[in-house]
Amino acid sequence: MNTTMNRMSALAAPASWPLKALLVIGGSLLLWLSAKVQVPFWPVPMTLQVMALFAIAATFGPRLGLVTVALYVAEGALGLPVFAGTPEKGIGLAYMMGPTGGYILGFLLMAAVVGWLADRGFSRHPLKLFIAGLVGLTALYAPGLAWLAQFVGAEKALAFGLVPFVLGDLLKLVIVALAMPAAWKLTRRA
Repeated sequence: MNTTMNRMSALAAPASWPLKALLVIGGSLLLWLSAKVQVPFWPVPMTLQVMALFAIAATFGPRLGLVTVALYVAEGALGLPVFAGTPEKGIGLAYMMGPTGGYILGFLLMAAVVGWLADRGFSRHPLKLFIAGLVGLTALYAPGLAWLAQFVGAEKALAFGLVPFVLGDLLKLVIVALAMPAAWKLTRRA
């Protein structure tokens, strides 16, 4: 918990505003890149977006993580092709109001939830971090599925908006949950 508090107090210092700005911009660029990377997976190809979102939220905490995701969402709202499937499936607010728009709201919720849990000690132990990721993933899927159901109905929303992605998203949570505590240990030794 002390290392989390040290991270928070260091990022809260006025002199760290340039560092915060770089982290937010870098995080939004990582989200953009992760949305464009497709990894062959079964039953559908997956992007690395949930993995990047989870790592950013667990590392940055709730405030900086939320600001980072908000910048990413704002970039998409302004018409930059930052989301998965853009520009092929549309851009800007039109894309955000489409069937997958609820997941974009879920990104913000996941960042807030995972960041909040990370600030309470969930980022240092793999099992706790995985649990934080599960809670965050629930926060991501809830508005995503509710919004998608308005377009295709509840049954199809689950069949097309949850089932094909669960296995990949759980794998991403495991990877981050195992890698982050190891990375924290390495940084303490350096």
